Amino acid sequence: MLFLKDKPTLKDIQKYVTDLEKERGFSDQTNLEKCLMLGEEVGEVFKAIRKKQNIKVDNNSKEHTVDEELADVLIFICSIANKNKIDLEKAFRDKEEINKKRKWV
Repeated sequence: MLFLKDKPTLKDIQKYVTDLEKERGFSDQTNLEKCLMLGEEVGEVFKAIRKKQNIKVDNNSKEHTVDEELADVLIFICSIANKNKIDLEKAFRDKEEINKKRKWV
């Protein structure tokens, strides 16, 4: 059984995702498969937001909460980063340095 420590770093979460994929049999999926599944999860976030905003949704569709779906998105983002040997915290910090120099109008 996997354990994610309290107050994990992003690196801890990425490591946890690596371990959960091994444990659950998902580590052989390709980048393309992971990206397609991420797209599906983003769609589920949208559906959960629609439901929360009382916008009509199909009564037969599964009901999930925004927080559950965002957690799924995070798992797939970590998975894709792991497959591409990307340190998400470093990537985030590097990108923010670029964003800070942008002029937003």
